[in-house]
Amino acid sequence: MRVSFKSFELLLKYPFRISGFARTFTPVMLLEISRDGITGRGEASMVPYMGESVETATRFLSKVDLTWLKHPFNYQEVIHYLDSLEEGNPAVKAAIDIALHDLEGKLQNRPCYSLFNSDPEKMPLTSVTIGIDSAEIIRQKVKEADAARVLKVKLGSEEDKVLIEAIRSVTDKPLYVDANQGWTNKERALDFIYLLKEAGVELIEQPMSKNDPESNAWITERSPLPIIADESVQRLGDLEKIKGAYHGVNIKLMKSAGMHEAWQMIERSRQLNLKILIGCMSETSVATLAATALAPLCDWADIDGPFLTSNNPYNTPEFRDGKWILTARPGLGLEL
Repeated sequence: MRVSFKSFELLLKYPFRISGFARTFTPVMLLEISRDGITGRGEASMVPYMGESVETATRFLSKVDLTWLKHPFNYQEVIHYLDSLEEGNPAVKAAIDIALHDLEGKLQNRPCYSLFNSDPEKMPLTSVTIGIDSAEIIRQKVKEADAARVLKVKLGSEEDKVLIEAIRSVTDKPLYVDANQGWTNKERALDFIYLLKEAGVELIEQPMSKNDPESNAWITERSPLPIIADESVQRLGDLEKIKGAYHGVNIKLMKSAGMHEAWQMIERSRQLNLKILIGCMSETSVATLAATALAPLCDWADIDGPFLTSNNPYNTPEFRDGKWILTARPGLGLEL
């Protein structure tokens, strides 16, 4: 089993602004795992706030030895092995997990989604994100996201109402809102959520700081809209910590260390009666297809990496009627 990797700067079409942060590119590690002449591809998208970088990923991958791994792959064993090497590093662990699933699908000559009994016919609409910007640029971004039937709006600044008004001046599409922990007063946040409901918003992600579970729970108890945990949850064990504080969870492969644990999180979320949004970071078509394979198991999707970037090194998967289209190609179905 041979592992190879290279770094890549994934450029954003616009400076990406969320509450308290902005960036113009995302460092990515593109990874390949080969066996018997067949190659699986994975990706680590290392957004700065998660604490990973090309340097940390390179250091971690220098420790990885998969010569012991037999087929069919035992993904729980892989997770245990990777976690034993070093804590954290979920994105680079996700790259390995995604590549193994792509390889698994190719070795079995079946698409990855079938490994999870995921039904392409149940694919949810995916939202396209509109980052914080001036009203003029916001309107331009909305027009460029014409293919989407749902938009996701980044809020959490003093201009929240202005941004919503700018969007509503050019579209009446349903909206998801992500506050990225940007709201600081629970009473004002709840009042604003009622206004957002009237404006056609369908869910709210992470209204308050992840370190303030009481305020988030207070809002959840009173909110007319589903309140979704994002920064409050990364891996499987975190689900137990948020019971009662949120209506649902945003699962991202770059937080969950890959497809297998994301699938486990979906299963556990159903047991806990949590709604599920599957999301993404700034990603190429590799991680996009990995998340899309699991999306039919979820209630909502926010898988929009190819729409927000300008130098995706792979073909963009087919997107029709606001949804990603899964094909029967083996593995992820990535087209080079």
